[in-house]
Amino acid sequence: MKILLIRVSSLGDVLHNMPVVDDLHRHCKGAQIDWVVEEGYVNLVRLHPGVRKIIPFGLRRWRKSLFSAGTRAEMKQFYQQVRAEEYDLVIETQGLLKTGIIMGMARVVAGGKKVGLANGTEGSGYEGISRLFHDLSVPVDRRTHAVLRGRLVAAAAAGYAVETPASFGLLAPGGHPTWLPTQPYAVFFHGTAGAAKKWARAHWIQVAAALARDDLPVLLPWGNAAEKAEAEAMALAMPNATVLPALSMQEATLLAQSAALTVGVDTGLTHIAAAYETPTVEIYCASPKWKTEGNWSDKIINLGDAGVPPSAEEVITAVKQLMAQTKVTPH
Repeated sequence: MKILLIRVSSLGDVLHNMPVVDDLHRHCKGAQIDWVVEEGYVNLVRLHPGVRKIIPFGLRRWRKSLFSAGTRAEMKQFYQQVRAEEYDLVIETQGLLKTGIIMGMARVVAGGKKVGLANGTEGSGYEGISRLFHDLSVPVDRRTHAVLRGRLVAAAAAGYAVETPASFGLLAPGGHPTWLPTQPYAVFFHGTAGAAKKWARAHWIQVAAALARDDLPVLLPWGNAAEKAEAEAMALAMPNATVLPALSMQEATLLAQSAALTVGVDTGLTHIAAAYETPTVEIYCASPKWKTEGNWSDKIINLGDAGVPPSAEEVITAVKQLMAQTKVTPH
């Protein structure tokens, strides 16, 4: 069976689609699975050995020069790649017009199906026009977890039931850059696009102080100039903290996968750590916990909720619980 998955963005959503690959391989033996994804997330999808071919989608970049000859040539090449094979199933789990159009481009064998979401979940960016491209539209509860949503669509497409905890199936990124410590470390994923999702600096400082008493160093990554300035300000008040250099997506994934402990707000890199089952405390401040909480491992503790961020004391208690449970021994 040849299957095409369409989930193009964003980082957390692409990650949360990974268990679909494991599910399909478990229930469709010998399946060949291809994936259309935004070019910035190709290296993330490449970490799943169950994906045969990745088709990069460059819309974010193409929009800046839609009428240039080079962009038109790339768009034509993308169209040809999507149509290069006939699929038994085309599964689209994003529910947007742009992903529906990609589904419309794809070819299916006689009797093949194009399957997508019949509705969005609460607060999602679902676009109902995407149903025009479906042979089958799968309804989900309005409060369906981001991981389960895609799994339910794939299960309806291939004719099986979702019965097991989510399995992400990601390979370790590999490598050991010079900035990565050889001893156990904690990482704070403090940066996020939405200001309301941020956790108070004073709280981060309190957690770092608790980790300093256990002699566990803290690494502070950043993704833009504002986050770098915040990391530097935090580090001034954290004797055990180091501000990292700019990281590629692959390096940030390695950082999350290799950590002895991760503490992070609701952002893609925190979810990557949870997907690898790195001991992780997920902090929710402005977004509802039910949408993305790590619920597939006892190494993940989810705290706070929309409008009710956790206290520093709650996070420190969770950190100590995970360190005892996983026997983190700094040296």
